Amino acid sequence: MSPDTPDTLEMAIARSSGLDTLLRDLTDRAVEAVPGAAACSITVRRADRLLTLAGSRGLPSGLDQRQYENGSGPCVEAAETNAEQYAPDLETDTRWPTYTSYALSVGVRCVLALPIDVEGERGAALNLYGVQSGALGRGRGRDAARAFAARVGDAINVALRVERRRESTADVRTALLSRSVIDQAIGILMAQERIDARIALQRLRRVSMDHNVKLRDLCTDLVARVSGGDGHRP
Repeated sequence: MSPDTPDTLEMAIARSSGLDTLLRDLTDRAVEAVPGAAACSITVRRADRLLTLAGSRGLPSGLDQRQYENGSGPCVEAAETNAEQYAPDLETDTRWPTYTSYALSVGVRCVLALPIDVEGERGAALNLYGVQSGALGRGRGRDAARAFAARVGDAINVALRVERRRESTADVRTALLSRSVIDQAIGILMAQERIDARIALQRLRRVSMDHNVKLRDLCTDLVARVSGGDGHRP
């Protein structure tokens, strides 16, 4: 089985105590695998804003944040346009002057930002930084960078699917609990009023609407009161 299959990625996420830990490991490995890379980070969009989800060892503080604050830079461009951004020499690049000045001040000379494909989302990128001009433009390095961007995308997508399954399971559990308490409340009314289940449910729904209370909450309150010895009816 390939180390990049969803099954093994899901196991890796579990072993590494979550997606963030796994992605930090991937950024370190990207630096080792991509010729010319001195640091790596992963940009994602959360709550309608860009942030750095993971960064390798040696990533200068603020290198990505300056881009988010200014709304411009190779990482921002890659995430928002879904197109690769390469700056072979920041000393001569004029596209992002404010960011370029800061990057040069912390020793970064070239940047390669590659968009990450995330299911149902827009705004993610793998960012690679070099300390020499042209360090990230070589063919083998570019191929390795693209391969890592794909792996990061796979990891994020697997994690999102795991999260959606957990949410779905929680929703089902909540629905089952709601159904149970409603059935209990119907049984209570049937016994108290000597009516059938259909009429009991209609009465509960009418009280729910009249008092602007959720049916589940109304039934929970009725069951709790009867269990506590209070025989009041809806």
